[in-house]
Amino acid sequence: MSPKAQPSFLARVRAALPRLHPTERRLADFVLDFPGELASYTATELAHLAHVSNATVTRFVRKIGYSGYEEARQHVRAERQTGAALYLVGARSGEPGDLVARHAEQGGANLAATFGAIAEAEIDAIADRMLGARRVWIVGFRTSRAFAHYLGWQVLQAIEAVSVVPGAGETLGEHIAGMAAEDCVVVFGLRRRPAKLDAVLDQIVRTGASVLWITDESAPHDPKATWHLRCRTAAPGPLFNHVAVIGLAHLIATRVIERAGPEGRRRLTAIEGLHDALDEL
Repeated sequence: MSPKAQPSFLARVRAALPRLHPTERRLADFVLDFPGELASYTATELAHLAHVSNATVTRFVRKIGYSGYEEARQHVRAERQTGAALYLVGARSGEPGDLVARHAEQGGANLAATFGAIAEAEIDAIADRMLGARRVWIVGFRTSRAFAHYLGWQVLQAIEAVSVVPGAGETLGEHIAGMAAEDCVVVFGLRRRPAKLDAVLDQIVRTGASVLWITDESAPHDPKATWHLRCRTAAPGPLFNHVAVIGLAHLIATRVIERAGPEGRRRLTAIEGLHDALDEL
């Protein structure tokens, strides 16, 4: 049975609470607070963290429906890949140490790994397609929404026809119906992705538009998209590190403006003139 088809690890623990022995209940309370620990530690290490015996760990995993600790750990590991913050919080994550340095180092490593897999010619091709498109659509949900807005606002300086969708309370059908082969569509698909995002991508591809699919490293390469760029998002804490995502959006927007040519410069000049006339900035 797949992880999606069976009860979640947390659902199993909650359902078993009324019939647990006090020491098993102590372990249950611990894993409800830090479920991701099962993905990283052995049964002995978990017992030490929760201040219970190895035998308690063995009894506990069997009472919640697993044949043994390894089966429970594999289930938690699969659920952890979804990106739920609760699964990424560790019992030791709040301990003092070189917190700032670890986050800075990880952000730099993510950026280097992401950019190291992208060719300059690929970025130029994306920028040129966006500049030559009838309309540029930028799609983002949840966390991805912030990056879609950032990219949309930046390329708007050089491209007049830019739409960031969906808006608040909107559905995507009306927007996808307006997409055409002459368009370029940028779709951000960062964890945790909505369940129907793959279906959305399929429908966008069917319009014939050029598609840039931007994801984190958990998404397998998707040949349907014209370009698929994956950003590394590893982090030392419970939230994904999105330094590489904003770096990629910045790189694309910069290249769009640089390659916009005389028409783009005229638009930039007009925008600056209006800022002055309206005393906006």
